[in-house]
Amino acid sequence: MRLEDAYRACRRINAHHGKTFFLATRLLPAHARPATHALYAFARTADELVDNPERDPETALGELERQLDKLFGGDPQTDPVFQALADTVRRYALERELFDAFLHSMRMDLTVTEYPDFAALGEYTYGSASVIGLQMLPVLGTVVPRQEAAPSAAALGEAFQLTNFLRDIGEDLDRGRLYLPTGELAAFGVDRELLVWCRAHERTDPRVRRALGSLAARNRAVYRRAEAGIPLLRKESRSCIHTALVLYRGILDELARHEFDVLNRRVSVSLVRRMRVAAGATLGWRS
Repeated sequence: MRLEDAYRACRRINAHHGKTFFLATRLLPAHARPATHALYAFARTADELVDNPERDPETALGELERQLDKLFGGDPQTDPVFQALADTVRRYALERELFDAFLHSMRMDLTVTEYPDFAALGEYTYGSASVIGLQMLPVLGTVVPRQEAAPSAAALGEAFQLTNFLRDIGEDLDRGRLYLPTGELAAFGVDRELLVWCRAHERTDPRVRRALGSLAARNRAVYRRAEAGIPLLRKESRSCIHTALVLYRGILDELARHEFDVLNRRVSVSLVRRMRVAAGATLGWRS
């Protein structure tokens, strides 16, 4: 397959599965979009092996890891996602450690069903989300040494992931997983049993709403750390990341608007709101 066709296949994966992020990528300079789509497509491929497996996920992840071995060893790639990823890794000198950390978190999903506190959850969110921000840094470019922008890039990935945990709590429970730290929930009198009961009976509970509201406030603090890093990016990349941040943080606004009664509904930012934010970004974001 031609390299441009491989990148085009990655773009289709991004457009289908990551509509909010895909909209934001339209604001990137044209040269940065293919690599962004390739990184998204790889992450989505691994995620699907775990969340929607058609065969044993541990075996599938092992095969994915061996494909990475070949990729970093310089072997030719035939799979379109890996063909595009190989070019992206070479072009931006991406480190293997970031991909290994990602696969480690994917494997955690096969055995770990809940986390006692944010310290424990941090091991998972680093690999599942923060490394995505770190992979993106060379693609986006920085106006400072990359290591100075790295903490904010990692925080942005973490912020997006925490928002997903709040929005998708019901769906995650159906898979047997509870990502929200049990210690934080317990402070409000909430445990897995109460959440499962609310999900099964399509009910809510004031204790659950208060707990989710507190976790959303913590999530907003992570967004503030991430937002502080936007001026450290190259100017042509800032509007994309700012748009993605505003849109994803807007999910927290929607959760609050529904008073965190979200165990049986999927909350999202409306298309009108997404288009309005994106349109505003095209007029120029000022750091």
